[in-house]
Amino acid sequence: MKIFNTLSGQKEPLQPIEPGKVRMYVCGMTVYDLCHLGHARVLVIFDVVVRHLRDSGYEVTYVRNITDIDDKIIQRANEVGEDFNALTGRFIEAMHEDCAALGVLPPNEEPRATESMESIVGMVATLMDKGYAYAGESGDIYYAVKKFKSYGRLSGRRLDDLQAGARVDVDEAKADPMDFVLWKRAKPGEPSWDSPWGPGRPGWHIECSAMSTDCLGSHFDIHGGGMDLKFPHHENEIAQSEAATGEPFVNCWMHNGFVRVAEEKMSKSLGNFFTVREVLKQYPAEVVRYFILSSQYRSPLNYSDQNLQNAAGAMERLYLALRGLPGDEKCPTNPEAKARFRAAMDDDFNTPEALAVLFELAKEINRKRENAVHEATALAASLRRLGAVLGLLQDDPEAFLRQSTGDAGADDAHIDSLVAQRDEARRTKDWANADRLRDELQLMGIVVEDGAGGSSWRRGS
Repeated sequence: MKIFNTLSGQKEPLQPIEPGKVRMYVCGMTVYDLCHLGHARVLVIFDVVVRHLRDSGYEVTYVRNITDIDDKIIQRANEVGEDFNALTGRFIEAMHEDCAALGVLPPNEEPRATESMESIVGMVATLMDKGYAYAGESGDIYYAVKKFKSYGRLSGRRLDDLQAGARVDVDEAKADPMDFVLWKRAKPGEPSWDSPWGPGRPGWHIECSAMSTDCLGSHFDIHGGGMDLKFPHHENEIAQSEAATGEPFVNCWMHNGFVRVAEEKMSKSLGNFFTVREVLKQYPAEVVRYFILSSQYRSPLNYSDQNLQNAAGAMERLYLALRGLPGDEKCPTNPEAKARFRAAMDDDFNTPEALAVLFELAKEINRKRENAVHEATALAASLRRLGAVLGLLQDDPEAFLRQSTGDAGADDAHIDSLVAQRDEARRTKDWANADRLRDELQLMGIVVEDGAGGSSWRRGS
């Protein structure tokens, strides 16, 4: 298995620190608002990474944190007149609901910044003791970037170039423009925690360093997150963690690409974002997962209704191949399909190539389902099993095919009634009425498929 390591700029073989075990940390949500599709990409991508690693026989410890205290959270709580704990509690619950809807498995551990203060304060104190941190005139504690000689190696940025463009805000009192805050002295009315330097709260970067090393140890295998976190967040994590522990921090850094809308990055600051809940009102969850996985994780993902409609059509074709075939779990996975699928996923989690294997299986199922039902059933079991590694094809085919994309239109009971009336018209050879009912269903976007045992229907994509 090879993974593209941002630190080296190339694909490298996965070589766990402890054979057979993988420890992975991913930067999670800052919970001051609902998750948008950019967040969904992070959640789904690393969910698939974990699923494939486990399917490959690795014992995975997956940690995804929650940032539940920072400037944005305090600002939003003040704007809506709500206690910050109540605010973050609401959005944590909403995030968990979105994860469940998208089929994202829970991480092994989900530490929260507010519950990790002892570790955070301890790491800041260690950095102070080792001379990597200092107290500014304002009472804030800063990390001295120049003390860490290899600063910039993750992002490929030179410290001299960074310093040339840096600035110091008027309310800061740090020794160097590139230094960043580790601990913020409490301001009136803000949440605070006790520390050796007085009441305050942590800076954003130190939270992840403390939580990751607390859960996974000083040196672990994989650290992931969005491309926007590479600098300065992940660069600062390396500087803090390695200075504090004296050990290498992470072996492999994984960064997923942006979701783009009209050639711009999707983000709350630009106001061009779509929440997970908005998208799931229009498209089934597995369609959204397919859309996310249709692009290799490091590439940009272009959001559009057309691309989501294409994903809906693709999932429909896969489920049509499974329709009417029993899910025989005793059937072994087709060895050729499994080998091609695993080769794709072992090549830096190449999900588009893995999806192509699913379509090859679907095509073969359709070819055999009339005259070789046993073989088709075995292939269908393989399709479901490989789809599960991607979190796909876990629904009942009939249930999925009856879901709508866009306007939900008529309810299932009304459609069932019309289809039953048409079946009765066909039984009594009332062809004119049968044709009228088919036309009515077509106008509703319903595709009717006739079979020996009666008619079935699905919503057209």
